[in-house]
Amino acid sequence: MFEALKPGQPDPLLALIAAHAADRRADKVDLGVGVYRDAEGRTPVMRAVKAAEHRLAETQETKAYLGPAGNAAFLDAMADLTFGVARPSPERMGALQTPGGTAALRMAAEVVRIADPAARVWLLEPTWPNHPPIFAAAGLSIERIAYAPAPGARPDVAAILDELRDARPGDVVVLQGACHNPTGQDLTGEDWAALAAFLNRRCLVPLIDQAYQGLGDGLDADAAGLRYLAGRVPEMLVTVSCSKNFGLYRERTGGVFVLSEGDGAANAAAAVAREARGMYSMPPDHGAALVAEILNDPDLARTWREELETMRVRLADLRKALAASHPALEPAGTGRGMFALLPINPDGVEALRTRHGIYMPGNGRINIGGLRQETLWQVAEHLGAACLPTRSAA
Repeated sequence: MFEALKPGQPDPLLALIAAHAADRRADKVDLGVGVYRDAEGRTPVMRAVKAAEHRLAETQETKAYLGPAGNAAFLDAMADLTFGVARPSPERMGALQTPGGTAALRMAAEVVRIADPAARVWLLEPTWPNHPPIFAAAGLSIERIAYAPAPGARPDVAAILDELRDARPGDVVVLQGACHNPTGQDLTGEDWAALAAFLNRRCLVPLIDQAYQGLGDGLDADAAGLRYLAGRVPEMLVTVSCSKNFGLYRERTGGVFVLSEGDGAANAAAAVAREARGMYSMPPDHGAALVAEILNDPDLARTWREELETMRVRLADLRKALAASHPALEPAGTGRGMFALLPINPDGVEALRTRHGIYMPGNGRINIGGLRQETLWQVAEHLGAACLPTRSAA
C-alpha cells in the first residue's frame, strides 16, 4: 500500500533550517526560521516560564485528562490578555485550547466548515505560508487578494475592500492582529474602522490570527484592532498563540475564541470540541498550565511583561538600525514585530545564501530577530545590494 505513495515536496522553511544547520561557515546568518533570538543568538527560556515550571513541578498533583476544551484557567487568562476591557460576556464567547496557533486556525476552519461548507475564506497575501494549506485541509474554498501593493509598502485598505466586493454573506476574511507575517506592516486604527464598517455591511465574518501580541507596540496596542472589531461585529473568530510572546515554541500552546450572539457561541464551542476529539482528543497541558500560572500571579506576570518588553524593544532597535543601514532597506523601519519583506527575488536569495551564508525564504522575508548588532551593518550591506529597485527608489 505505502509503495504507491509519491514523495511530496519538502516544506521550504524546514528545508532552509536543515541547509543552515549543515552550513559549516562560522559567519552564517539565519534570518529564516521565525523564532525570537537574543543578543547572543539564543532562543532562551524566559525567566517567568522557568519559575512557573519550577512551581508547577512542586505543586501539580495529577496528569489526568482535562478534556477536549483544555485548560480552563489558561483560556480565562488568555481571554483577558487578548480582549482586555473589551472582553465579551461569557454568553457571547466560546473557547477551546489547542496544540499551538496552527491547530487553533485549523479548528477555526473546522467550525466554519460545519456552520457553512460553502463559505469561502479570503486570504490577504502575502500571508503566513501555512494559512492556505490549513484552510484547504478543512475543505474550504480559498480566495486570494492583495494585502499590500509591494514589499515594504503599507497595506492599501481601499484596494482590499474593493477586492472584497465579490465576497458573499458568511464568507470569512482572515486578518492578522499585529506584527504582520511576512511584511511587518500593520493596519492602522482607521483601517480597522473601515474594515469593521465593511464587514458589517456585507455580513462577513472576520478571523483574527493573533500570534505576536506584545512584540510590536505593546500588549494593549497590538490588540487594539482586534478589540475594536470585537465590540462592533456580531460574529468573529480569534486564534491565539503563545509560541512567540511566551517563548513556548515546542510546547504547542494556543487557543481559539468564537464570538457570536444567542446560542451561537456555545454551539460553535461544542462543535469544535467534537472535531478536536476526533483529531487529537485533547490538547497538551504543560504550556497552558505555565501561561495560566504566569498570568494569574502578579509577580510572575510582572516579570513576564518586563521580559516581553525587552524583546519588543530589541526587535524595534534592530529594525531601526537595519532601516538606517542602507537606502534600499528604509521601508523596513516602518514595520512592527519580527518580520520584514524585502524586495529580493529568489535568485537574489540564493546568491545571498551561497556567497554570504545568509539564509531566508525565497520570498525575501527576513526574521528581524535573527540579526545581531555587531554584524548588522555587514549583513545589511549584502541585503541592500540584493534588493531590486523600487518605484519609490527610482
